[in-house]
Amino acid sequence: MSEWTLKEHSLGELVVTVSGDEWKNACKKAFNKVAKNVTVPGFRKGSAPEKILRRYVSKEQERYEAIESNANDWLFAALKEQNLEPVSRPSLDFRNMSDESVDLVFEFYVEPEVKLGEYKGLAYNVEAVEISDEDVNKELDRMRETYADMETVEGAAEDGDTVNIDYEGLKDGVAFDGGTAEGYDLRLGSGSFIPGFEEQLIGAKAGEDKELKLTFPEDYHSEELAGQEVIFKVKVNEVKRKVLPELDDDFAKDVNAPGVETVEDLRKVVKERLENGRKEQAERKADEELFKTLSESAEIDLPHVMVEDEAMSMVRQFETQISQYGMQPSQYLKMINQTEETLRDTYMEEAERNVRLRLILSAIAKNEQMEVSDEDVDAEINKLAEAYNMEADQVRHVVDSDLLKKDILNQKASEFVKEHAARS
Repeated sequence: MSEWTLKEHSLGELVVTVSGDEWKNACKKAFNKVAKNVTVPGFRKGSAPEKILRRYVSKEQERYEAIESNANDWLFAALKEQNLEPVSRPSLDFRNMSDESVDLVFEFYVEPEVKLGEYKGLAYNVEAVEISDEDVNKELDRMRETYADMETVEGAAEDGDTVNIDYEGLKDGVAFDGGTAEGYDLRLGSGSFIPGFEEQLIGAKAGEDKELKLTFPEDYHSEELAGQEVIFKVKVNEVKRKVLPELDDDFAKDVNAPGVETVEDLRKVVKERLENGRKEQAERKADEELFKTLSESAEIDLPHVMVEDEAMSMVRQFETQISQYGMQPSQYLKMINQTEETLRDTYMEEAERNVRLRLILSAIAKNEQMEVSDEDVDAEINKLAEAYNMEADQVRHVVDSDLLKKDILNQKASEFVKEHAARS
């Protein structure tokens, strides 16, 4: 028997009463389990008669063991009976424990009630997209930069040139850590070095030695160097300059874009690509505004534990991405002066938005009596398999089918809101 009481902020108390033969049998099994490890003088471990073993196993030990061994089973049965789904780890307490029965008290958060506002006819404004000749020319120039060659020049270095240098940084006449390198390629104007370094190399020529007097910024990451005056001794080995290819039919062919043979072909392809990209940006922006309005229209007393769990999930995703670049997440967090906790805090606002929107979309799906078909699941499985270069059966084995169905329902609700929006 169980009883559910919902308290504040979606925190509830589930009282599970275990009594009669169920409780007695659980205690009997618990006594036998504990007794196996009891040593009684004159008997092998656990082999003494029950009457004697009872002197060594207290009622409290027996009952605590019965609860520990069976609490999860009793909890799951009660959750099914009450049709509950916790969103936090249940805590356990107990009361009224006797030979006849015990009340187990589980406390946990459940999904909050969502009071939906208006979700049909919301404003959905997608900005019109127009690509100018200037836009196309800028993109073509960027492409030419990509295909540019680097040529050695004899004259003075200009802003934007790349200089190959050897350098040594000195503080009070002593070289400091990280301030020395040989054969380093530095693009002037990149802002890679501290202020003044690159600027003082404009006008330098190959073979020239320079002495740069500089001051590290006050907020520099190294406390030993922050705000300190230093001297960099620099030798310029080579000055290199980008030479862009001519914008002609030969360049258009070198791009290797399907169907492109001439500059005019390339212009058309670039314009179409820019147009599609900006349309996607405009739609994303419109989506953000639409779902922001949707989120603000609903009332939810959001449990903090759901937001914290979402933020930690975002931290884990971030750490996975860092690991894919061959770096230990702990090392990277140290580099950026963060911990898992402080990083989680930076995600809290976004996490709250994510959780709110998911709950709202779930409520809309329920309100509109949406369902997930086997075909919907198959289509999503195939999409995931293609995205991760896996077999569909492999994906089925690794994904949580219940979570997948929830995601599909939320996608359906999201599409429903967009389809029923007031477009302009």
